[in-house]
Amino acid sequence: MTQAAVSELDERVPGRRWTVRLDAAGRGSTAVRISCSRPACAEQRLPSAAAGRAAAVAHIKTHLRATPAPRATAYCACRLAGCHTHLPGAGRPRTEPWRCGGPVVLAVVTDRESRWWQVMECCTRCAAATPGAKTVATTEEPESSDPQVAGPVPAPRAAPARRRPPQAKIAQRIIPHDLRPVVLRDELIDLGNLFRDYQQRDQPDLELLADLQERKARAFTAWADATSDGPLRWEARRAEQAAATARLQHQQRTGNIAVDGGPAVARLLTVPAQWEHARSVLAHVADHTPLPGPEARLLVLMLTLRTANTGTGNLVGQDLTTLGLTGPEELVEKLSSCGWLGLPGTVDELLASRPENATPVTVPSLAPGDDGTGPFTFGKKMRPKLSGWAQKVISDKKLRKAKATAGTRLLALTLTTQADASGRLGLGGQGIALTTLAAWVPADPGELQHLVDQLTQAGWLTDAALTDTHLTGQLTERVLPLICPLRA
Repeated sequence: MTQAAVSELDERVPGRRWTVRLDAAGRGSTAVRISCSRPACAEQRLPSAAAGRAAAVAHIKTHLRATPAPRATAYCACRLAGCHTHLPGAGRPRTEPWRCGGPVVLAVVTDRESRWWQVMECCTRCAAATPGAKTVATTEEPESSDPQVAGPVPAPRAAPARRRPPQAKIAQRIIPHDLRPVVLRDELIDLGNLFRDYQQRDQPDLELLADLQERKARAFTAWADATSDGPLRWEARRAEQAAATARLQHQQRTGNIAVDGGPAVARLLTVPAQWEHARSVLAHVADHTPLPGPEARLLVLMLTLRTANTGTGNLVGQDLTTLGLTGPEELVEKLSSCGWLGLPGTVDELLASRPENATPVTVPSLAPGDDGTGPFTFGKKMRPKLSGWAQKVISDKKLRKAKATAGTRLLALTLTTQADASGRLGLGGQGIALTTLAAWVPADPGELQHLVDQLTQAGWLTDAALTDTHLTGQLTERVLPLICPLRA
């Protein structure tokens, strides 16, 4: 080695290198921990491997943004670790000594399973010879890339020509690189990437899909105008139809359905499954109320919604006094005496209880059987939603102000489950058969007319007409959020 080479070696510095690792946080858990070899970095814990990989990549990118450019005076960091390129005996056999060459770069290496990431400062040749290495920053080539072979070092082989980047595509169509205006080409490329990202989602987002299809329709229309390509205009129309279908499906799933071209209605119960469960509770109560009359039916309904799934629940006095019953004490006593309702104390203690000392009650018929199932198929998270919906209806401010009877409130609940999305009674606005109403609301035809009149006066119902066979009418706009729409 010449004196000049020794002098240059003294001036070189070892290349920088650090590693970020992703490891399991412990047995029996999906959590992972991220560790970085740089001393200033604290360990991170993430709930899943996917979240851990994203955090690890973000951590590496943060370091790369803050790291100075590769230094021309650095020698390869991989040389310090004894990589296969520098030690022929440790890796693949090499017939001649390895010679570094090319500019100094920062390269990122990762394993196939994405369990670790390593950043190293090395020469271009070492980066190219390292499997999986990607160059993220480079510097100008120094006079001698390897101080140990300074002097007559053969020039490194020319790097192979870079491949042309893949052509941009959307909907299997190639986006011309010379498409103008440029803003249209950029929009098409962005849309193509967004659609590909959407296909990788674990769960569908119909609202997002509708927005993407609308953007695609506008972009393809502009593309067709710019190129006079007829099939592009046909694709634009297909995208418009797909957007309308996706948005309607989203509205049907969430229950937020536009009425008569107006804004969408935000329903208290948002999905069809919840609507069907509400109807199933009303039907069950109609068949299993142990006492006659609308007041007993309404009380049993509210107690059922409080104790469904387990047969147990908590009550306070206000839960009973807000039902508009003429004699809640007597009704509770009768339900308790016949064995349908179980109380830990007296009826007076129940009526006097407050939220801080709620009374636990039981309904044995609703408790799960030996096979673990009960009369309802909804889960424990659904029960409070249904109970809150029913409480919202029967405690409506206008119904309370009109001193609506228990029968009127029970009819209000029934009508919200027997109307279409626009509030018209019956499927397609054909009305509700009186036989159906008689099964759910214990009232004869003469009493039913009085209940309908009360709902009309309370601003719940308009255009009501009671015939010998059907009740027709329209629920008012303020009632629409409470509706559980009928579906064909």
